[in-house]
Amino acid sequence: MASRLDDELLRLVSAGVLRQYQADALREAADAEVTAALADQSRKRPEPPAPPPAPPVKPRTPPAATHTNALVEVLGYIGGALLLGAVALLTLANWGEMGRAARISTGTSAAVALLGSAVVLALLKRRETLASALASLGCCVAGFAAYVAIEGETGRIVGVGLALALAVVGLWRLAGSSLLVATFGILAVGVLVLTSDVLTPSDGSGANSAGIAGTGFILVAFVLAMLGLVRDQVTAWSLAGAAMFSSSICWLIQERGEIMALAVGTAGPAALLVAYGLRRASAYAVVGCSILLVIWPTALYQLTDNVAGVAIGLVVASVALLFAVLLLSRRRVAS
Repeated sequence: MASRLDDELLRLVSAGVLRQYQADALREAADAEVTAALADQSRKRPEPPAPPPAPPVKPRTPPAATHTNALVEVLGYIGGALLLGAVALLTLANWGEMGRAARISTGTSAAVALLGSAVVLALLKRRETLASALASLGCCVAGFAAYVAIEGETGRIVGVGLALALAVVGLWRLAGSSLLVATFGILAVGVLVLTSDVLTPSDGSGANSAGIAGTGFILVAFVLAMLGLVRDQVTAWSLAGAAMFSSSICWLIQERGEIMALAVGTAGPAALLVAYGLRRASAYAVVGCSILLVIWPTALYQLTDNVAGVAIGLVVASVALLFAVLLLSRRRVAS
């Protein structure tokens, strides 16, 4: 196009129609117009979209290391269980023939081995779950060794106190759920020991002292509920429900304790079911429903002494549960 314009301008200059400076001005104006048109097209052309960022690559844990860790955990559990089983078998088989020194040394050696392994793992900050399991076994064995060493009522009290003190130290240092289970067992034994050896008069009957044990298990449930705020909540609160169940059983043994058994056997499951609605942990629902299925029929049968009364009580319990479900559903919809 530029060559044709030059030829035409040259012809017009030769014919005398245009002068040379006029032809040069026309040529410069045409070039400027073409340059402006090209620049405008380049501005209107859309830029290509930027490529999407590449997704972050997550580092993969080598499977060999995972398998090695699991193998070490399993071997540790098996080692602790075998040691405890060996001590139990040796004790049961030769208890009558063993002297007092042999009994004390056997229990003490097992406790030192279990607790020592747990302390080493805790200091190395390795295998906290395994350390918790070994410490829970060691607490119980140490309490038994103290009972063997002292004997009698004093030995039982000292044994429970020592086991509980070790469990508290373990809970302070470790976060494993095994120590929560051991703490529940030690507290349960402690309630029974204090009830029979300290709080029950010498001329009192077992039925009359069952209410004292029931009250003690309520305190155990409170302690475990508080521990659930700082440790494994599902395990601690489920064990608190088990303590409420134990309290209900004690109140069923107590003379005219059926009403209290129903109250305790309802309060514990109600708290667990509310926790299930909030946390969605299936253990709460399982423990709560199990307590209701055992305590309500038994307590109602003792109160009414007929099957019809039990059926009516179960209907009342089911209505209460359905009402609680409706309340929780409305709260969920409102939120």
